[in-house]
Amino acid sequence: MPAIVLATLNAKYIHASLGLRCLRANMGALRDQTQIREFTILQKPVEIVERLLSSGEPPQIVGFGVYIWNVVETTRVVRLLKALRPQLRIVLGGPEVSHETAEQEICRLADHVITGWGDVSFPKLCQALLHGPRPLTKVIAGEQPPLDTLALPYDEYTDDDLAHRLVYVEASRGCPFKCEFCLSSLDKTAWAFDLDRFLAALERLHRRGARHFKFVDRTFNLKIEASARILAFFLERLDDRLFVHFEVVPDHLPERLRQLIAQFPPGSLQFEVGIQSFDAEVQARISRRQDNDKTAENLRWLVTHSQTHVHADLIFGLPGETLASFAAGFDRLVALAPHEIQVGILKRLRGTPIVRHTATHAMVYDPEPPYAILQNDCVDFATVQRLQRFARYWDLVANAGRLPRALALLLGDAPFARFAAFSDALWQRTGKTHQIAYEDLVDALFEHLCDGLGLATDSVRETLRLDYQASGARGKPRCLDTGAPLRERRPGAKPLAQRQARRQHDRLPAGSPD
Repeated sequence: MPAIVLATLNAKYIHASLGLRCLRANMGALRDQTQIREFTILQKPVEIVERLLSSGEPPQIVGFGVYIWNVVETTRVVRLLKALRPQLRIVLGGPEVSHETAEQEICRLADHVITGWGDVSFPKLCQALLHGPRPLTKVIAGEQPPLDTLALPYDEYTDDDLAHRLVYVEASRGCPFKCEFCLSSLDKTAWAFDLDRFLAALERLHRRGARHFKFVDRTFNLKIEASARILAFFLERLDDRLFVHFEVVPDHLPERLRQLIAQFPPGSLQFEVGIQSFDAEVQARISRRQDNDKTAENLRWLVTHSQTHVHADLIFGLPGETLASFAAGFDRLVALAPHEIQVGILKRLRGTPIVRHTATHAMVYDPEPPYAILQNDCVDFATVQRLQRFARYWDLVANAGRLPRALALLLGDAPFARFAAFSDALWQRTGKTHQIAYEDLVDALFEHLCDGLGLATDSVRETLRLDYQASGARGKPRCLDTGAPLRERRPGAKPLAQRQARRQHDRLPAGSPD
């Protein structure tokens, strides 16, 4: 076994940790003694511990990347490791343990915690733990070096990673914006990696077979010159396997970028567009700068003049946001027709400035991860729970992309109100938000469209039949069991569910991947 193990629990196997690869690339003389070991949050903690301690001598140091989605499971792993091997040095890093360390059990269990950047501080700490002198402090503020002094992490991706997992990349770190719900609001600005060096690393990845690139930059289109060069890089290497994901600022899409974006074919480019709220007063309250009219114009252009897959985000539960104002923002966004709308529930990420509204807006958060809002002075607990279900059912019905015709019937000219009514009915019918069979969902939608909205039975049945056969599903919803066979798909057409899978499998839980 190596002297040092870098470990994390990913949300899914397909999510390869960029953070661990950044650390190993910068271990210097200790790099060959350092190994990356990745697990998932679905694995049993005792099995993870067994794998970490198996194969001869255990490592001397284990460093864990800790995030909002894995802190509970990682705490269990650390607790077991310290019980079995008290002499093992455990070091924590990552956004979840970079703030409020004194309040966290996992920080009490660990030997050291590095807050903030770890690229330089973790190798220094390992050197001290292995060769002395031993560090005197438990909590170490991470050193932030100039980016051009860091080794890039991309050679740390294995061929197996490139073949079977997402390749996360970053052209920059940080964010100049101050949205108070986001940890990036603590950054003073955004820092860009040297673009020539970065593109050379991407070229090496591409030559090795990488075709699915997920940028973790918070503001990809902040500097147009750099954005244009990166888009041009991928345009020169287009093939039917290429897929690139960016997070973009919604109100900043100048003509130069539009001309490049319009050249990408369907299925090759995805933008995640953080809208969060269309309410100007709410935006000002959380220090978010956003031109709503420009945002709407840009979204409309992306949907109508490009083949980009547009994934837009809204957050429910922001201070001062009422149910009515959120509904108005949701309806406005639906009218702009992005391909996906992710309805998120506000979370109090550790260290974020959103806490300044806790008293003035009576914000009550779940004390357990992911620290979701429970109620505030504008929305009560029952309403938040209702929107939690709304968000889950919206993923099942709308974002899954399997029921587009039926969804149009359901939403009509009042999308939020009508989908909320269906959400309430589905909850009343099933009593659950997960493990709902697709056929049961189709039957529930049929019942609501006919009985709840009074639409013609035959027309609804035919609409659902078209959606169901296009999805490629092979079951038999009761509402479609009229003795008439489903129409055959046209020859050569891929089921919609198969086409959706390419972009659905990489959906991340709350928080950034690295």
